[in-house]
Amino acid sequence: MIKYRMNILKALKEKGYNTNKIRKEKIYTEAQLQQFRDDKLVRQDILDKTCMLLDCQPGDILEYIADDKQD
Repeated sequence: MIKYRMNILKALKEKGYNTNKIRKEKIYTEAQLQQFRDDKLVRQDILDKTCMLLDCQPGDILEYIADDKQD
């Protein structure tokens, strides 16, 4: 399973991107913000934008955790 290593919205806020600014500047849609809140993975283009805003690599944001149930 792939999960976030960090709270994305908190990390964005630390970089100066609070949810009001994100909405006003149309950086993410409300649906994309909700995906971050729900720890659901976003599309690759959104991940790319997030890496740009946080000045990081995808591996800094995501991690793979092996699932105990293997088919």
